[in-house]
Amino acid sequence: MDSPAKQRARQEMAYCEAILAKSGSSVLLRILPAQGLVTWKHYPEKDAYDPASGAQWYYHCHMDSAALGEHGHFHCFVRPNGRDSAPCHLIAIGVDALGKPRRLFTVNQWVVGGEWRDADATNSLLERFNVEMAEPDYLVNRWLTALVTLYEEEIIALNRQRDAYLRSLGRSLAALHEDRSIEVLSSLTL
Repeated sequence: MDSPAKQRARQEMAYCEAILAKSGSSVLLRILPAQGLVTWKHYPEKDAYDPASGAQWYYHCHMDSAALGEHGHFHCFVRPNGRDSAPCHLIAIGVDALGKPRRLFTVNQWVVGGEWRDADATNSLLERFNVEMAEPDYLVNRWLTALVTLYEEEIIALNRQRDAYLRSLGRSLAALHEDRSIEVLSSLTL
């Protein structure tokens, strides 16, 4: 059974999607440029950042995104001590061309940089992921905040699987974090 927070998050996502659809838009159409997407480029260009919560996100795609059944993905972070602190990656959210969530996944540190925290420390930041502000787009921010809330249990499990996978490799974390052959550490298809 869903918790009240999950029910509210599901309603928030549906509300945002309905308003966008009514306007002939979508989550992706609101953040991507009309002239076309550039592979690897961040959208918005300077990342969305909420100074009140420390939450941050950006969207991008890779050359192999379509092969993965995705248009691209959102990377979600929290900067625990404000803008000047290193971001901690919480989760990546793969979406299709309509902006529908298709996959949650975690990545190795070299992929996104920032501060590495173990699963418990990373998961303790999830409740701070709130970007309900006007820029770059109020509905996209609200939708993404709700999505992280809705899938909080799954994200917690994926971060734990991430750490277990790294431990299973039997090498130092410092070496593993820089190993470019290790990119996605855990994943869940939605």
